[in-house]
Amino acid sequence: MKKAYLSLISFVLVFIFSFSIVMPLRDLLSLEGGFLADYSDVENINKTNKFGMFVRSQMQERENSVGGQKVKQNEIVFKLFGFIPLKRVSVVLNCDEDFYVGGVPIGLAICSDGAIVVSDDAKSALKEGDIITHINGKQVEELDDIPQLLQDSFEEVEIEYLRKNRQFKTLLKTNRDDAGNVKLGLWVKDDITGVGTLTFVNKKTHEFGALGHPIVEANSGNVVPVSKGNVYGCNLIGINKGKKNNPGELKCVFMANERSKGEIVDNCKFGIKGTLNDASLFVDENVTAKLGGRLGVKMGDAKIVSTISGIREEYDIEIIKANYQKAADDKSMVFRVKDKRLLELTGGIVQGMSGSPIMQEGKIIGAVTHVFLNDPTKGYGVYVDWMI
Repeated sequence: MKKAYLSLISFVLVFIFSFSIVMPLRDLLSLEGGFLADYSDVENINKTNKFGMFVRSQMQERENSVGGQKVKQNEIVFKLFGFIPLKRVSVVLNCDEDFYVGGVPIGLAICSDGAIVVSDDAKSALKEGDIITHINGKQVEELDDIPQLLQDSFEEVEIEYLRKNRQFKTLLKTNRDDAGNVKLGLWVKDDITGVGTLTFVNKKTHEFGALGHPIVEANSGNVVPVSKGNVYGCNLIGINKGKKNNPGELKCVFMANERSKGEIVDNCKFGIKGTLNDASLFVDENVTAKLGGRLGVKMGDAKIVSTISGIREEYDIEIIKANYQKAADDKSMVFRVKDKRLLELTGGIVQGMSGSPIMQEGKIIGAVTHVFLNDPTKGYGVYVDWMI
């Protein structure tokens, strides 16, 4: 009986040791640098014992040599018992700039940097959705480049193309029409449109972030490289509620032949970036917030901002998982929708809500990116660190 009691005590002590020391240290050692942070984050780490009761953190500047020049960089140093260095992580010191809070749907039109294959009459190795980037080693920036690049070609050309974001090469036989023009035997386009949600707008520069994940070519999954792009006003005309195994969607319309409201300069893994001509067309200029880095993100209460009801509203969610992420990824957080108003309106998270700002303690900490197909009340979010 006594041995069993001692064994139980030993087990409990080992469990407490693992839970209070080993697990936090494991999280710390997996922490990668490059994220937003400020002095309040450091204070919060020490106050809440985020990485264990024996670990203390300190923000400091470090001088590095970059390209022969000395550059000052910020870092957080984590020390065991306050004096034994465990880890240093580089951070981007969070600026004190204000950002307008998004939440409104916007229309997006992109001209791709390359030609997107629509159909292949030549029966070549190319498939619908492949993006032709080079012909005979020369870059295809837009459709009008192709006739010029084919002008000196004879029976075949070398085609470089993207498929599932990987680069490939193939030889393609050409033919000539009655006028003697060289043809590839392909139908191609260089434009793609979509709808997403605006996340934030820099109050000073009007630079914006939206969507939280890239615009991709539907058939190939290619992230569409941007040659140029435009932002348009968008009208919400209906909502298909999300259900199990049916994510639902926002039904929106916009006119791409209207005057552009802004310029898109990048389409990357973490969304759309660009500059708005007039932020007041999309946001309430009385509503601003700071950005919050991933180190300050906590499990628990947070909010989604959206205008799907017709007005700007905040909806209650609960963050149930926040990853430290060794590599940047657009599935940084997992959250659950708690707000009955949003559940009644949409059933949870639906397509078109990607980019909706996620707020915690008054800061923009990320954006909605994906919905759980088997449970529309749950969704993924990306840290705002990656979006900027």
